[in-house]
Amino acid sequence: PPHPASSPVQYQEIGLLGRMSSRGARPSSPPSSLERPASQDSMEDYWSEVKNIEEDGEQGHEDLLERGSMDEAELEEAWLQEAGLSTLVSGELGEGPAEALLSTLTRSQAAMVKKRVDNYTLTMRKRNKQPARHVQDVFSTPDTLVGALGLRQGCFELMRPAFPSFSPVERRVSECPPSQDTSDTLSFEVPYSEGVTAHRRGRQGDCQDCQRIRRDDPDLPTFQLPRPKLGLTHIQDLSCADMKKIGYISLIELTTFYDCLGIELKRNRAARSKARESGIFGVPLTTLLENDQKKFPGSKVPLVFRKLLSKLEQTGLQTEGILRVPGSASRVKHLRQELEQKFYEERFDWEQVRHNDAAGLLKMFIRELPYPLLTLQHLPAFAAAQSVSSPRHQIQALHLLIMLLPEPNRDTLKALLEFLRKVVAYEEKNRMSLWNVSMIVAPNLFTYRGKNAKHEEMQAAAGAAHLVRLLITYQELLWTVPCFLISHVRKLNEASKKPPTSEKTKRKLLMMRKRNLTDLREGVIRVHAPLQAKISMAIQLDNETKAKDVMARFDYENGLGTRSTSQRPVQYLFEVGGNIGERCLDPETHLLDVYHVNPHCEWLLKPTTT
Repeated sequence: PPHPASSPVQYQEIGLLGRMSSRGARPSSPPSSLERPASQDSMEDYWSEVKNIEEDGEQGHEDLLERGSMDEAELEEAWLQEAGLSTLVSGELGEGPAEALLSTLTRSQAAMVKKRVDNYTLTMRKRNKQPARHVQDVFSTPDTLVGALGLRQGCFELMRPAFPSFSPVERRVSECPPSQDTSDTLSFEVPYSEGVTAHRRGRQGDCQDCQRIRRDDPDLPTFQLPRPKLGLTHIQDLSCADMKKIGYISLIELTTFYDCLGIELKRNRAARSKARESGIFGVPLTTLLENDQKKFPGSKVPLVFRKLLSKLEQTGLQTEGILRVPGSASRVKHLRQELEQKFYEERFDWEQVRHNDAAGLLKMFIRELPYPLLTLQHLPAFAAAQSVSSPRHQIQALHLLIMLLPEPNRDTLKALLEFLRKVVAYEEKNRMSLWNVSMIVAPNLFTYRGKNAKHEEMQAAAGAAHLVRLLITYQELLWTVPCFLISHVRKLNEASKKPPTSEKTKRKLLMMRKRNLTDLREGVIRVHAPLQAKISMAIQLDNETKAKDVMARFDYENGLGTRSTSQRPVQYLFEVGGNIGERCLDPETHLLDVYHVNPHCEWLLKPTTT
């Protein structure tokens, strides 16, 4: 199904806190950290921005949304579909991706999936109930109801006490070894839901992370990125196929994580609408990128968005009140019309754009996206992070949410956050602190279609400013793929592989394996570099061999008699195949550890596509 970022289906306009509820007796959270440091000036900035949005909304936008909530069955079906488990309710079971995914889940994650399917079957049972019911139906248990829609009971055998191979702790080589100092390192080693067992047991006060860093601390904590031997992996380092699987796992993990914290998220009913297919403002990101890629293949962020950011970086970073001081409403309206008419014809004069007007156009572009930058289906989950008990857990929730975003949304959000970080870096000149920037950006990022945003929802967006502050501050961490997700993808890829059935295929694989064994001895890899003069090289690995050493060796071997290495695009080492689709290796990656984790991969030296 098309993703909501590009689908002609919109959901009910979501309040900033979404439809979420807290379960169980939990102590009241301490005052949000945003309430304490926010000065009167920053709140005035916030309410001034809200007023600007409301005035802009009065220009009129078509109300494309309808009220109404999804019932339980629709909610669970949508969740299972997004988690890659739609076959659990479609009756099309087999040895497919869903079964492979189920076989790799932790106990907590599997229990969450089972809870969702049980809730779906129970709801469908009630919806389709007959006037006369059999006595066995009256005393049905969730386990017996799995077959209500033709689901095989055996599909859940994988989630019974004897779980399959995935273990987040016991692995041949840990993707992220335990950190020496857990006080300032955010562990990527185990699923975040496994680290909040105290919350699951109703003993929030026993949570070490909540005790270590609380929301009422005066400053945000400083977290160090772990330095795993398998190397850090950024989102752009993985193949699209692997990132799709990361999304499946992240949704299951996020839901499990929130469930442990006592937070439940609800979706809203979709309303049919038709988004614009041409122009600049009010056009879906995917449509803008399709238009841009016709002229500039490989574009990942809408060109007009990059142009606005570039204009602001060139002329506005040191301007006092940039983002805060609004431009002329009449000029902004005129510039908007000119952009719509002239941008793609390359006739738009950027010299006429003042920085305050550019800031207004930038915020207008974000607000008027037909589908929010944070996406309709995940906006409540972003907002729910406000009620999480500590910054560490909030960052963990945001981390999983970033993994869930569609690629166009994630890339555009990253471009915005990088710009906002530059604005904060010039605080002494532009008088825009991290809090000022967060207060102004929050109502633009967490609401959309200004006309439809209710005043109370705008007020709730003040809480979202704290989340914007976290997004700006920890963006490098948030765009790093957690090690436990990569380990999970490896397990999933291994579980998805079907053993060869024909004797011919088996013999072919045995011959290939034998040839590899005779060609290379243990601990020796063959690196292929098709774009270099020396296209292949066998390399003996030891405990200290890193990816950067292989890169340097190829540069040395190919540097003589060719153009200067400074003029050639940098080529990185990739692991390809085996139990991963493709991963660009961090130069600090220890190759022997990768060799042990993925012994059947190929090694390729090539430029990145970004």
